[in-house]
Amino acid sequence: METKVFSGSYVKIPQDGKKRALLVIDVQNEYFTGKLPVSYPSNAQENILKAITAAQKSGVAVVFVQHSIEVESPVFKKGSFEWELHPSIAAIQPDLLIEKTKPSSFDGTGLEAYLRAQGIDTVVISGYMTQMCCDTTARYAFHLGFNVEFLSDATATLGFENHAGKVTAQELHTAILVVQASRFSDVLSTADWIKRV
Repeated sequence: METKVFSGSYVKIPQDGKKRALLVIDVQNEYFTGKLPVSYPSNAQENILKAITAAQKSGVAVVFVQHSIEVESPVFKKGSFEWELHPSIAAIQPDLLIEKTKPSSFDGTGLEAYLRAQGIDTVVISGYMTQMCCDTTARYAFHLGFNVEFLSDATATLGFENHAGKVTAQELHTAILVVQASRFSDVLSTADWIKRV
């Protein structure tokens, strides 16, 4: 597992008093040209980039999270093209880059220690997939005592079908947002979040 700190993050405190970190979760080629192409909402990657730009301008720490599987795997195999960060963010230098092997960005990583050391009390969820790593990370953050902001149009997923049933990408995405808003997160659009910071 790798954790890289790229800068001594300057964390600005906005008017609402919250010290934030934007988590950019698993924006990797797997979700674009690999076996798990996300489809809803279609403008999620555009909004992720807007959120990153706004965060950097506002002194909000930016954390890139990269999912890695060390053993032979059809997805996210470490070192493969699909595992690599998507070209739209690959040249951006985050404040922190972490690798994870489980759905939570906290489990087995240095994320919590970094956030505590920076005095950050609020995590902002963006990336892929809505119902898997984004949802799990948001819930984990909530249980650790962090405030959570979940960007409704800067997270995305794809439709699924298995022995338990079938769900469209839009249905799945919406259901997770509803559940998050009921207990775990403040769910809001990227545009509304940018106004806060």
